[in-house]
Amino acid sequence: MLKRDDLLDDAKHAYLFLVNNFYDKEHGGVYWSVTFDGHPEDDEKHTYNQAFAIYALSAYYEASGDSEALDLAFKLFDLLEEKCNDSNGYKEAFDRSFAPVSNEKLTLYGVMAEKTMNTHLHVFEAYSGLYRASKCPKVKEKMISILDIFINKMYNPELKRQEVLFDNEWNSLVDVTSYGHDIESAWLIEWGAAMLGDESLLNRIKDICSDIAENVYDKAYREHSLRYECIRGIEDEVRDYWVQAETVVGFINTAEKMPENKKFIQAANDVLAFILDKIVDKRPGSEWLGEIMPDGSSTNRKRDMVSAWKCPYHNGRMCFEILTRFT
Repeated sequence: MLKRDDLLDDAKHAYLFLVNNFYDKEHGGVYWSVTFDGHPEDDEKHTYNQAFAIYALSAYYEASGDSEALDLAFKLFDLLEEKCNDSNGYKEAFDRSFAPVSNEKLTLYGVMAEKTMNTHLHVFEAYSGLYRASKCPKVKEKMISILDIFINKMYNPELKRQEVLFDNEWNSLVDVTSYGHDIESAWLIEWGAAMLGDESLLNRIKDICSDIAENVYDKAYREHSLRYECIRGIEDEVRDYWVQAETVVGFINTAEKMPENKKFIQAANDVLAFILDKIVDKRPGSEWLGEIMPDGSSTNRKRDMVSAWKCPYHNGRMCFEILTRFT
């Protein structure tokens, strides 16, 4: 889209750091984190971060044409399917040699989940990126199987939401509506499904995603922004940066399907205005604030500007999605 050589140089720098420092040449897979100078800091192999490595390598291949990046993406894909897929979805956390460990990183609310919506969403996202780059049939097959899980295991048609945390048999473990993940899924799952060339499946996904977006609008959108989540019936009014970013894209995607219904495009515009006014840090060279209250005041929770769970992923992608859809 931008075709800037300087950006490709930056991407190559990140790619080489990933290959040379994150990739475990002994056991395969990528570490959770490394130090600034490239030494393993947390050598856990979580399905979540294997997926994001596949996503990144696929995108780099599309930008650069470097076939070695695509080869490594497929090496991680094969490893993920071998080590992390138990034929009933994707397991979560492993040590460096891929022995299972407890899933502290992606479990909350006082329960320990064996499977999570979040991991499956991002495995599907990664496989969508890999399929777009390669059109490989075996990737398509796995995408279809994840969509089956989304439709029949994660999606709750009565509440029009995704359940969040599960045991190994897909029993929901806690009453939580994650508005951010729901509105993110409402466009991201549809984006991947549209690549598969199956109109019947795509229409089913579109219907579910539209229902999810409607539910998010009704339950969580208030005036100019989106609530964070609802835990056991208690609404969390915090406005988290990534939730607002995904809301803009999710509402735009829904508006494109329902051009006669102006509420979604108006809501997307209002949330974007809220982001620019309240969440974008005005200090030169800064990033977005992590979380604020609806009136723009600070929360009582310390949030780093950049951390392992706070980076320009959601907000950067929001900007690219807007540019792609409107230029």
